[in-house]
Amino acid sequence: MEFNHVSVLLNECMEGLSIRPDGIYVDGTLGGAGHGYHVCRRLSGNGRFVGIDQDAAAVKVSEERLKEFGDKVTIVKSNYVHMKQILADIGIDKVDGILLDLGVSSYQLDTPERGFSYKTDAPLDMRMDQERITTAKDIVNHYEEERLYEMIKWYGEERYARNIARRIVQKRQENEIRTTGELVGIIRDSMPAKAKNGKGHPAKRTFQAIRIELNQELSVLEDSLEDMVSLLNDGGRLCIITFHSLEDRIVKNFFRKKERPCTCPPDFPVCVCGKKPEGRVVTRKPILPGEDEQRENKRSKSAKLRIFEKISPTDKN
Repeated sequence: MEFNHVSVLLNECMEGLSIRPDGIYVDGTLGGAGHGYHVCRRLSGNGRFVGIDQDAAAVKVSEERLKEFGDKVTIVKSNYVHMKQILADIGIDKVDGILLDLGVSSYQLDTPERGFSYKTDAPLDMRMDQERITTAKDIVNHYEEERLYEMIKWYGEERYARNIARRIVQKRQENEIRTTGELVGIIRDSMPAKAKNGKGHPAKRTFQAIRIELNQELSVLEDSLEDMVSLLNDGGRLCIITFHSLEDRIVKNFFRKKERPCTCPPDFPVCVCGKKPEGRVVTRKPILPGEDEQRENKRSKSAKLRIFEKISPTDKN
């Protein structure tokens, strides 16, 4: 099927990046180049764009969509956790803006064989990088019950994590759990009627947990933030779109720490720890999609955009 992904908070991201025509910009989650295309349209002169994605399908489509911009564009199949090395390899040490859209693409959700969706019956896969060996099926069939429980509880924030983990272990002793449909049935059977018939799909949180665990999404984010700030030129912007509270909390706390790194007790008259701010948080509250966008793209409803700006030492208060 066609790689289709509606870019969330598109105008807000373009404004947030504060794009200069001759600047250098990186999209660490390129997808179908929805955001990337609009960044490239704003570049001229020595402007450059680097797109990174671990999904081979995304890379292929993006290369086609961005070919009109010629040598201004570099696309790399990799995980954004390697951004600093990727840029060094192509002779870039500083950039003017970085964008991350941490959501699963519509293409990934709507392609049944990718196994991301709980709405269609398909092989349990969920790999963002299909060159990986481990799949969601391996997690579901081989994790010990306690590990499944912790994963579903913390990454899925699922109230019935204990019941779900226990039933997964029981069912896989009978037969290997191979498909998303089988897993959805197990999850439903683990919940009281009120929960499985309530608002939202009963499998949503468990599927989220497995996907996060398999693709190491939170650890990749945590391991990348420091490098991304260090890559920014003075005045450069880091824009991150999150889709669930775990990611948003990581980003919010990291930005706050970079703006206010002082560890001195509040009653100290002057700072003695020596830690200096590296920038400012542009978004005191996250930017949310407007009503029109939420109506036109239901998957945008949980999106939150946070922006951090690198500030030179002479500009810091």
